[in-house]
Amino acid sequence: MQESNQSNQAWLRSLMADWQLIADAAFSDLVLWVPKRTKLHSFAHARPSTAATLFYRDITGTVARTDWQKTIDQAWTTGKPVVAPTLTEFSGNASRISAYPVFEPDRAADSTPIAVITRHTNLGESRYPNKLQLNFVACAEQLLEMVSAGKFPIRESGSATRRGAPRVTDGLIRLDKSGRVLFASPNALSMFNRSGLEGELEGRLLAEAVSALLPATKHVDEGLPLILTGKGAWRTDIELPELTIAVRSIPISENDERVGAAFLCRDVTELRVGERELLTKDLTIREIHHRVKNNLQTVASLLRIQSRTSKSEDVKETLAQAMRRVSAIAVVHDVLSEGIEQEVSFDRIFDRILQLVPEIATGYHTTVKTSLKGSFGDLSTEKATSLALVLTELVANAVEHGLADKSGEIVVSADRDAKSLRVEVVDDGAGLPEGKVGTGLGTQIVRTLVESELRGKIAWTSPIRGGTRVSIELSL
Repeated sequence: MQESNQSNQAWLRSLMADWQLIADAAFSDLVLWVPKRTKLHSFAHARPSTAATLFYRDITGTVARTDWQKTIDQAWTTGKPVVAPTLTEFSGNASRISAYPVFEPDRAADSTPIAVITRHTNLGESRYPNKLQLNFVACAEQLLEMVSAGKFPIRESGSATRRGAPRVTDGLIRLDKSGRVLFASPNALSMFNRSGLEGELEGRLLAEAVSALLPATKHVDEGLPLILTGKGAWRTDIELPELTIAVRSIPISENDERVGAAFLCRDVTELRVGERELLTKDLTIREIHHRVKNNLQTVASLLRIQSRTSKSEDVKETLAQAMRRVSAIAVVHDVLSEGIEQEVSFDRIFDRILQLVPEIATGYHTTVKTSLKGSFGDLSTEKATSLALVLTELVANAVEHGLADKSGEIVVSADRDAKSLRVEVVDDGAGLPEGKVGTGLGTQIVRTLVESELRGKIAWTSPIRGGTRVSIELSL
C-alpha cells in the first residue's frame, strides 16, 4: 500500500510539473483534488497566463463547494470526464466546470482514480472564440483526456535540463498523425518566418519546412526528425542561421493510438547567446586559475631547488617557509580551477594542506599525526585563500616549535553555524615558550590575515595537559 501511495505521489508531482501548459491552452484555472479521509480536498492550483483567473484567493486545502461536488464525485466514481450541465457562479462571474479523473499509467480496468482535476473557465470575460482560441482549447481538451487515460504526462519526455523551456504562449503548432501542420499560432509562424520560411506553415510537413531552413553543414539532434513529426516526446534546440528555437513535441493519443501532436516552440536566441558568453567566461576564469596554480608550483619548485643548493641553514629554513606559503596558495587555485563557483569546499582544500605536513615533519626529524574534526563547509574564494595560509602557518609552527625532535599529534577542529566559523588547532607538543606568543614572521602573518583580511579573532593558549591551542573565530 505504501509503495502504491509513493507511486501515486510521484505521478501527481510529474503531472503538476507539466499541467501549466494545459491551464494556458484551456484559458482556465485547474484544481487538483486528492482524497483525504472521507472527502476530496484541493491539493494544488494552476492559474492560466492566457486569461483572467477565476480564483483570486488561494483555495488549496479546502473542500469542494456544494455546486461543484456532484461533478467531482461523478468523475471520481465513474472514472470518466464529466462536464457540469449548468453554469456556476463564483466571485460574481459565471463559470463552467468540468472534471477529469487522474489515473496512473498501466492501470487496471476497475481501478480507482488517484485524484480529480477540475477545469474552471471564467465566462465573465469571454468573447466569441477565434481560430487561435479554438485550437488552444482543443489541444487542452486532448491533453486532459490523456490525463484521464493515464497517458499524460508522457514518461519518455524527461525533464527540461536547460533554461527557456517553451510555453503555450510562446508558440503552438498542432500536427496531424503524419506530421502535417493543422494550425500554427501567430507567434510560432512569426518565429519561423524570421528564420527564412516563406509563406504559411499550415498544410505543410513541419519536418520538411524546418529541414529546408537548416544549414547543410550544421550538426543537428538525432531525435529532431521524431520531434518534428510528432512521434517523439522530447525537447531540443533548433539552431538556425538567424535564431535558436527551443522546441518540444507532445504526441497526442486517443484510445491508445497516436492521432497527432502538440508542438511548442520558443525563441531562445538571446538566452543561448548569454549562456555561451557565460560559459566562455567561466572557462577563461578556470584557465586563469589553472595557469596561476602552475606558475605558483613553478615558483615553489625554484625555491626548493634554491634551498637544496644553499649551504646556510637559515637560508634553507627561510626558503622552506616561503615554499610552504606559495604551495598553500597554489592548492587554493588548483581547487578553483576545477569549478566556477563563487564558493569552494574548504574541506577539500584543507585535506590537501595536510598533505604538506609529512614533508615539514621530515625537516624536523619527527613524525606527526594529523586529524580534522567537524567541517569547514563552503567559503568564499577570498576567505579560502587567507584561511589556507593561516592554517598552513599554524600547522607548520606546531611542527617546528612544538613537535621538533619528537612525535606528536595535531588536531584541527572546525565548528560552523550560519553566522560564524570557529577553528581550533591543538598540538600536544612543548607548549608556548614561557607562556608567551612568539613574534616571528609566521605569527605576524597569521595575526594580520585573521584580523585584517578575515576580520576575525585569534588567541593562543596552553592547555593544562600541555601543548598549544590556537583558537580562531570568523564571522561569515
